Amino acid sequence: MTTTDTAQFGAETGSAGEFTRQRNRFDARISADGADGWPVEAGRYRLAWSRACPWAHRARIVLGLLGLEDAISLATVDPVRDDAGWRFTLDEGGRDPELGIAYLSEAYLATDPAYEGRVTVPCIIDVVSGQVVTNDFGQLTLDLSTEWAAHHRPGAPQLYPEALRDEIDAVNADVYRDVNNGVYRAGFASSQQAYEQAYDALFERLDQLEQRLSTRRYLVGTTITEADVRLFTTIVRFDAVYHGHFKCNRNKVTEMPALWGWARDVFQTPGFGDTVDFDHIKRHYYVTHDRINPTGVVPKGPDPAVWSTPHGRESLTT
Repeated sequence: MTTTDTAQFGAETGSAGEFTRQRNRFDARISADGADGWPVEAGRYRLAWSRACPWAHRARIVLGLLGLEDAISLATVDPVRDDAGWRFTLDEGGRDPELGIAYLSEAYLATDPAYEGRVTVPCIIDVVSGQVVTNDFGQLTLDLSTEWAAHHRPGAPQLYPEALRDEIDAVNADVYRDVNNGVYRAGFASSQQAYEQAYDALFERLDQLEQRLSTRRYLVGTTITEADVRLFTTIVRFDAVYHGHFKCNRNKVTEMPALWGWARDVFQTPGFGDTVDFDHIKRHYYVTHDRINPTGVVPKGPDPAVWSTPHGRESLTT
């Protein structure tokens, strides 16, 4: 059973029909010094994620790139969310094997019995207490790069190098506002004006990214960083979902040469494409969002094979 309540999709609709994302309820940090009461400790925490969700997907990518799978375990929810929220139906018996819960909401309520907000992924749960430590998707991946450094695999990439943090933060802020959140602002707008404002900002930013990526292989610096991770999880869903389902249809990513080349380059990098599940992505959006797609019909396309075609960006070094 799905829901037509826009709030269940992470939105509140303002008087002018604008989309407003719900604030994160749990924002404690797991740190090397344990300043918030949650110390870095291998085997203690579990990352709840959905293959369908772009915010959760980037946490999964960072976890894998840094080699933290042995330090932080994974709990994967069903891509179709019902009225009670994210479910653990992919696990035997319909319960997460470590947390023993059927719905992610059970962990939220164990943390705050009065919680009435939307249950979100990603979130990190303390396995011992069953409580949510954080659902702050913005800070979560940065802490995986910085606070968990002692548990990174040998040769792990520097996704948030100190010398580039100001530039990464600036790029991330623009991408979040106009692209990551921008597609939702267009898709969940309830007025023509709000939709068109989001649409225009989205494609203005994509045009700027197209120009930026025409002369450099990655968004910041000469290697993949947090900025690439954050843009990728929206772009990989764009043609399959946002172009049609969210009415972001000026053009497809495949029609933007630099952005499309960058997207394939990143997709073909170990740790990215192997975490993409187009079936989960499409079923989540087209089935869960029955206000937008009341028939529940899930499109067959686009053909995922195009993501494996040559990108030709090896010569770009800056």
